[in-house]
Amino acid sequence: MELMWLAISTIAIGLFGCVAWFWGSNMVLDALYPPRGENAGDNIRKANQIRPWLFLGPALLFLGLYLVYPVIDSFWRSLHSSDGSRFVGGANYVWLLGDDKFRESMLNNMLWLLVVPALSTLFGLIAAQLTDRIRWGNIGKSLIFMPMAISFVGAGVIWKFIYEYRAADQAQIGLLNWIVTRFGGEPQIWLTLMPWNNFFLMIVLVWIQTGFAMVILSAALRGIPEETIEAAILDGASPWQVFFRIKVPQIMGTIAVVWTTITIVVLKVFDIVFVMTNGQWGTQVLANLMYDWMFRGTPDYGRGSAIAMVLMILVTPIMIWNIRNTRREMR
Repeated sequence: MELMWLAISTIAIGLFGCVAWFWGSNMVLDALYPPRGENAGDNIRKANQIRPWLFLGPALLFLGLYLVYPVIDSFWRSLHSSDGSRFVGGANYVWLLGDDKFRESMLNNMLWLLVVPALSTLFGLIAAQLTDRIRWGNIGKSLIFMPMAISFVGAGVIWKFIYEYRAADQAQIGLLNWIVTRFGGEPQIWLTLMPWNNFFLMIVLVWIQTGFAMVILSAALRGIPEETIEAAILDGASPWQVFFRIKVPQIMGTIAVVWTTITIVVLKVFDIVFVMTNGQWGTQVLANLMYDWMFRGTPDYGRGSAIAMVLMILVTPIMIWNIRNTRREMR
């Protein structure tokens, strides 16, 4: 109850603060540069130049406080010892290159990057095409999109029960082992089967992100001009040819945006691995490794910050490309 009232009061204070800021800043600006008198034209011009920055000011302030400053602070910490008391230069980055767990994390992240965006985009595209062609397509879209409403932690817990293991002489509460035993097989501890356990974890993120890909790609498919599709049909194109040679090329930009957006999510994946395996049995990823060094046992802020900087370096080029591609699409 206390958390609910805290959330409500925070929202109310935020809304009131925004209204008060916009109203007060406009009043002060109009007082400094009144839109009347002999200098009215010059005052209006100056006020119009300043006014956008008044509206952007709070956003820029909070972005700097919660985004720019942490990046700078993390980089500075990565150049220091575990407790931040001694400057060590690039020693933490040299340690990364020789650490087995870091190499394992990098390889696993690369594997996630190869599998998850490809499958999520593919399944999303298939779902978008099929649900647009059937009568109950909206119901199907709702069911496919539903996992997006579940947190990564919640999804991890759900799928951990699906992979749950019990001894062969006990009742299987895990769905996968129940199916295996029904067909005469032996129950398996799925999350410890290397290297397949990595793919079992990836399935969770594919399950979540397919709905996102479907919604975006469905909107793109609906935006294709009907004239091109009708012309292809009149020329004798089959449904497969219409889809792969007419529709897909026209939404290739949207597919690229969906792919890169999911790629950014994959690079930062943490919750699913943390909940289901905690990085054990060869499933370690960069974000989980960073958490281990920052908050497990005796914290080493230097090494943890170095891993965080590697994550940022990997994500930044993809984000820049994604933003540029989106702007190009909007033009």
